[in-house]
Amino acid sequence: MKVAFFSSKRYDETFFKQNNEDGHELAFFETKLAPRSVALAEGARAVCVFVNDKVDRETLEGLRERGVAFLALRCAGFNNVDLAAAAELGIKVVRVPAYSPHAVAEHTLALLLTLNRRIHRSYNRVREGNFSLEGLVGFDLHGLTVGIIGTGKIGSITAKLFQGFGCKLLCHDKYENDELKERGATYVDLDTLFSQSDVISLHCPLMKETHHIIDAAAIAKMKKGVTIVNTSRGGLIGTADVIQGLKSGHIGNLAIDVYEEEESMFFEDQSATVMQDDVFARLLTFPNVLVTGHQAFFTDTALTQIARVTLANLSELEKTGDCKNEVRPS
Repeated sequence: MKVAFFSSKRYDETFFKQNNEDGHELAFFETKLAPRSVALAEGARAVCVFVNDKVDRETLEGLRERGVAFLALRCAGFNNVDLAAAAELGIKVVRVPAYSPHAVAEHTLALLLTLNRRIHRSYNRVREGNFSLEGLVGFDLHGLTVGIIGTGKIGSITAKLFQGFGCKLLCHDKYENDELKERGATYVDLDTLFSQSDVISLHCPLMKETHHIIDAAAIAKMKKGVTIVNTSRGGLIGTADVIQGLKSGHIGNLAIDVYEEEESMFFEDQSATVMQDDVFARLLTFPNVLVTGHQAFFTDTALTQIARVTLANLSELEKTGDCKNEVRPS
């Protein structure tokens, strides 16, 4: 079938072409999917989108008018899709539930270790001939209490990595992971996790219940000097509240790979433009904040898996009309 890719980058084209074993007709467009760009999907039976494509009712109606029957997400999250509207219009939505949970988990630790040991600052100093250690004091992870919010595939792998550093684990999830409990992790309520954790790592999906799970009230319950890491969804953190926590010193460190208003910035080169997001600009002024641009998933292993599963989803839909990775409205 013909598949129109939106928000496409060169690496998408490379990996999807390399793994197109069923011979789908692939058309790649750099523009994001929106009502103004649905015309690009003319003649396609399926469209493929990423995390920052906004697939609302108006967009879906435009796709349906052009004969699109399938919407393939080349990611795990689907909060950017109006699933109820898709179901009403008869458009089937599929996703990649897991591509490389190890990639995201390892990036979580990479962010924490870089920020904790001030490696990014030390790297720049040494290149300038400055070998002073002032301002580079970190802390041992061994013996600290780490709170993991969300213990699905990524969260559970992250938890095991922290155990390798000799950390005590507190976990919170609607569904408890028996393997983690056998390894010594303790499941607790959020208030207990907030109050006892030295490091808090977020690995839960973005839903109504988890939107701004880190807000002023939550921060007030945390230890002074807490370190927060988010490689899941930007909307889990109330950025304005976190900035106040950083200013007061209640939050000791913040490492994020996602941002709640990232849609207008991430995945694009904006180095020659004036930043319009004042909140994000303020965040970047803190020496104890480390930000990467939604790259936790970005390994060759993950990109290969994303391409293979996405194309397999479409082949399955084409042959049978159904797919095990279909997402339906709850």
